[in-house]
Amino acid sequence: MKSGFVAIVGRANAGKSTLINSLLERKIAITTPKAQTTRNAIMGILNREDLQIVFIDTPGLHVAKTSLGSYMNKEAMAQANGADVICYICDGNKGLQKEDKEILDKLFSYDIPVFLLINKIDELKDNLLIERLQYAANNYEFAEIIPISAMNKNNLDEFMKVLVTYLHDDIRYFPDDAVTNVSKEFLIAEMIREKIIINTFEEIPHLVAVSVEEIQELDNKVLIEATIICNKDTHKGIIIGRNGTMLRKINNAATFDLKAFFGKKVVLSLYVRVEEDWLNKEKRLFELGYFTDND
Repeated sequence: MKSGFVAIVGRANAGKSTLINSLLERKIAITTPKAQTTRNAIMGILNREDLQIVFIDTPGLHVAKTSLGSYMNKEAMAQANGADVICYICDGNKGLQKEDKEILDKLFSYDIPVFLLINKIDELKDNLLIERLQYAANNYEFAEIIPISAMNKNNLDEFMKVLVTYLHDDIRYFPDDAVTNVSKEFLIAEMIREKIIINTFEEIPHLVAVSVEEIQELDNKVLIEATIICNKDTHKGIIIGRNGTMLRKINNAATFDLKAFFGKKVVLSLYVRVEEDWLNKEKRLFELGYFTDND
């Protein structure tokens, strides 16, 4: 029996959430093409007969401009410091850049094995991949350097074989049927927020949150009421859309995923409310689940 905690860390939009979902073969974390999608550390728990690995999907590290952004960076680094292995994932198209060095210097100071996962290798020519591998090996002391494609699951079996050799605990931290540490309300809110991110303009995703007000699970259907919280009246107008078209589009897309999640009909009622500057109000961020009692 082997077990342990593995933090997936990296800059925004490197593929952390996609990797977690691929390793678990189910959707635990939302994924979009837009940066800074993940806001909380989300655990994805892989259970096998002789193995339990708790993968921690952390927010993408970035230059913070709000209290929420600062929280996201703090959350990512705190989770890394408590792990058995840190996996630093980078976009292979970009490689390691000067912005990565400050982050990596701090991660190496934790005295925890740090893997480098070079992601999106399916998009790289062989000579560029070799260049990325050589640069990482010559400039950093990674415990392991492994090229992968999180989306296409290329080389994930090899990654798992190597990872297991670094895990030394021999107990199960969670029940055999556990798949994540977050609540049902959190997963619902994230599914709705994912559809907002995908369907609205570039500035909207980072200025919205979702609060699940009520869930009623009946025999043949689930009734859900949720509120989309935005920063400005103009953002509210974009989210609702002309004659409500955008809000219906978001609702229909979220309902489709929620139906698969619950395995039954879902009736989703969405509302939109403006709360100016909510991203900088720590009390509101706490209510929305972005701070803990320890922050």
